[in-house]
Amino acid sequence: MDAVEALNEIAFWLERQTAPTFKIKAFRNAAAILGELSPGEIAARARDGRLKRMKGIGARTFEVVSQAVGGQVPDYLAELREHAAQPLATGGQELRKSLRGDLHSHSNWSDGGSPIPLMVQAARALGHQYLALTDHSPNLTVANGLSAERLLEQLEVVTALNDDGDDGFTLLAGIEVDILEDGTLDQTPELLGRLDVVVASVHSKLRADPATMTRRMLGGVRQPQTNILGHCTGRLVQGARGTRPPSDFDAAAVFAACVENNVAVEINSRPERQDPPDDLIRMALDAGCLFSIDSDAHAPGQLDFLQYGAERAEANGVPTDRIITTWPQDRLLSWLQGG
Repeated sequence: MDAVEALNEIAFWLERQTAPTFKIKAFRNAAAILGELSPGEIAARARDGRLKRMKGIGARTFEVVSQAVGGQVPDYLAELREHAAQPLATGGQELRKSLRGDLHSHSNWSDGGSPIPLMVQAARALGHQYLALTDHSPNLTVANGLSAERLLEQLEVVTALNDDGDDGFTLLAGIEVDILEDGTLDQTPELLGRLDVVVASVHSKLRADPATMTRRMLGGVRQPQTNILGHCTGRLVQGARGTRPPSDFDAAAVFAACVENNVAVEINSRPERQDPPDDLIRMALDAGCLFSIDSDAHAPGQLDFLQYGAERAEANGVPTDRIITTWPQDRLLSWLQGG
């Protein structure tokens, strides 16, 4: 099999199972290095020993490439494929089949780990009809948030990728924009208006008092450009970053504003977030909110985290038609545009 494809597929399965970052990077970096060479050159270097001496090629990646150019599925990839035959989540499989795409993902333009084309390739492989590219806004400097100039440049990349595609898949132009402390959004209304989807999230001062946080979130939800309220409590329940309690705010008021302003509440599928908590999902459901099940993927393999979101939505009784990511694309786009 193709050696570069084998390396990238191994990285995909490792990302999906939240393996250590250093291990994933070893395969992604090796794939990027060998992607500059022709298959014939890779095979020649594997045979004469030059491959083993290349910077960025370790013992395990060398073994994978050698087996691939030798005409077999690498043992490590076969092992990962066997493990991946089991679903990530124990429930929600039927709802997962109804999901048509994903409205929250990140690339290496901000704090994601992979180039946009690799994210698109993975989304296509998972059967998505669309993927929204929602890199961070400039206020989140720790995540290399996009300035207006970089966002405009990214829009050109999105257009070019869509022009090159012929399989009906659509890459949507979007942003995860910070809700600033005064309730405004961290990008100009004019530029936000050029995007297909705007996910608005709070990323700073998450321990503010309830009145302050409520005012801030209401301001973000009421901005006419906002389509989705991202990971509304900001909590972390597990993972390498440790844990973090949920923000304290008037959830009833915020969800009522979401209904009034036609803003969907995100069910964030990242296993370390599981946001909103179950009680808030049920509160938003009773309030009449729409939902968006999103992966918040920062790497290609994490796009499959939608399984976790589907499991939680089903467990909390969210009807399929209340989930905008189950809608046909023309209906979704009309809704995103205010139709």
